[in-house]
Amino acid sequence: MTKISPLAPHVLPCMPVLAGVRMAAVAAGIKYQGRTDLLFLTFDRPVDVAGVFTRSLCPSAPVDHCRAALATGKARGVVVNSGNANAFTGAAGRQAADETAAAAARALGCREDEIYLASTGVIGEPLNAARFTPLLAALAHEGREDAWPEAARAIMTTDTFPKLATRTVPLGQHEVTINGIAKGAGMIAPDMATMLSFVVTDAPVDAPLLQEILREGADASFNSITVDSDTSTSDTLLLFATGGAEENGVARLKSRDGPHYAAFAAAVKDVLLDLALQVARDGEGARKLIEVEVIGAVTDVAAKKIAFSIANSPLVKTAVAGEDANWGRVVMAVGKAGEKADRDRLSIWFGEHRLAYHGARDPDYSEEAAAATMKKDEITIRVDIGLGEGRAKVWTCDLTKEYVAINGDYRS
Repeated sequence: MTKISPLAPHVLPCMPVLAGVRMAAVAAGIKYQGRTDLLFLTFDRPVDVAGVFTRSLCPSAPVDHCRAALATGKARGVVVNSGNANAFTGAAGRQAADETAAAAARALGCREDEIYLASTGVIGEPLNAARFTPLLAALAHEGREDAWPEAARAIMTTDTFPKLATRTVPLGQHEVTINGIAKGAGMIAPDMATMLSFVVTDAPVDAPLLQEILREGADASFNSITVDSDTSTSDTLLLFATGGAEENGVARLKSRDGPHYAAFAAAVKDVLLDLALQVARDGEGARKLIEVEVIGAVTDVAAKKIAFSIANSPLVKTAVAGEDANWGRVVMAVGKAGEKADRDRLSIWFGEHRLAYHGARDPDYSEEAAAATMKKDEITIRVDIGLGEGRAKVWTCDLTKEYVAINGDYRS
């Protein structure tokens, strides 16, 4: 049995029911034995949809399918399988995706371009769609509105805990709900969104505006985490708006000028960040969550590049794993980032303790205080470049020997 990450939440959130959103999961035996690995998420009627996907030049067949389907702006269902990524599988992979979409469309009585697909797991292994497509009709019938925890578990691969988040936000005199699930623990350095994540709201939002909200929210959340600097072939983030709250008097959001745009966009971003941080907490073998904050860079873009240089450094991550306040490795990561930096203006904090100031060790440096900070489960590394107003914040986890063990026998 997989040991649950020490950074896992102590309790799962209570997920409100969203009317007309149903989920069913089953153990199809795609790779894992004795656990669910197939999810069918369905909508009683067509809903607005937005999506962002991996920028990998070797995307999976499901990613190609979703990109094409997104042009319609509507969705009736999502089929997700774990254990097999259906990536780098050639014509057979495209056929498996087509067969899955066709079977799901038949089960729901809708068009194939209203079906979205996501696959996660081993790359390069053929996916036998015939193993699970006959199950979709029954799953469509069995779907429940309260099955969010089961849905989150069904999409897990090396994850050690299911990832769920929810927020309720007032829009005028009425409230809307935003529910989300995600999976991810390794091959995490999104260049679009996340590994796999599906977020649903009952807010009435037109698809073009939903797309803008999702993209901006992803940049501040899933595009700001890294576990191992590797971007997946299968990264998929989908946001669905059922519009159900419109029946309760919530006005449809059509533009940024709408009176409730800011509140709704902020709530979506909050859900996405919650899910993204859960992914970082569940980084393969992780024991510590690391927040990297960079201030004083020339631009925000430069700050984020420097922050990722620190967060992706194996030397920084292993120092944290060893509870060693080795700020020299942070200096190294700043210097290699390729952005403007001045050695003699650089200052570095671990937690509340400033370890380096203006290019040298802080005169009040305390090894005891630094060592105490490094024993915490959550550690902040803050760097002031000293050149401008640019700032950014990203999150990662430490790098332990368990990461090597997990990935050394991943296909076993």
